[in-house]
Amino acid sequence: MPWDPKRYEQFKAERYQPFEDLVGLTNVRDGLSVIDLGCGTGELTSRLAEALPGSDVLGVDSSPQMLEAASKLAREGLRFALCPIEDVKGEFDLIFSNAALQWVEEHDSLFAHLLSQLRPGGQLVVQMPSNFGHDTHTIILEVAASEPFREGLGGFAWDPQVLSIEAYAALLFANGASDITCFEKVYPHVLPDADALADWMSGTALVPYMERLPEELQQPFMERYRERLRERFPASPTFFGFRRTLLAATRPE
Repeated sequence: MPWDPKRYEQFKAERYQPFEDLVGLTNVRDGLSVIDLGCGTGELTSRLAEALPGSDVLGVDSSPQMLEAASKLAREGLRFALCPIEDVKGEFDLIFSNAALQWVEEHDSLFAHLLSQLRPGGQLVVQMPSNFGHDTHTIILEVAASEPFREGLGGFAWDPQVLSIEAYAALLFANGASDITCFEKVYPHVLPDADALADWMSGTALVPYMERLPEELQQPFMERYRERLRERFPASPTFFGFRRTLLAATRPE
């Protein structure tokens, strides 16, 4: 089951809020060399380019489906390329990533690598979900650990590598960064019901499970997941407090 741009964009209004906060942490200057890691459908990369006049903005993603949607937004100063985040190399004034680095392992080495790709005075600005203890995630693990899904998944369970904000601050400092900002923020979303929670998760955290499950087990997995969510979140509308980590740091001149 590949990434589905339409499914991901279903809750784009809610997903835009942390993006705007991230842009607020960015040192806006003219004529920057910018890379957006995990650009997805490109819509937010386009908005980032609009906020950075005269800059050269490159959006990269590892999903051909997402890049097919993003390519329609390409224009002068805005381009897109297929590239895993771990393989990014270059010299940039701004490395920007909104809700993508949680998919990459070994953050100690990842962040050291990203800082090394900054020009002196360049900035790293990142947002990642940090709500992996929320019931929407723990129920996925419980369903995945039950049969027949455990066998169908080969025992797979996604283990996000997101660290604490204290750990990121220390990591950035240890790699020579300055002007360090690290904080968590809870974004209060109100969704129609538990099924909307399932729809939200099907566009993100459930993707690696659906990719691995045999086709005949995908619908039963979703049905069991929806059932468990309805038990846990019977109210309509349903409150979804989404915790995210935001950070910014500069490579000294």
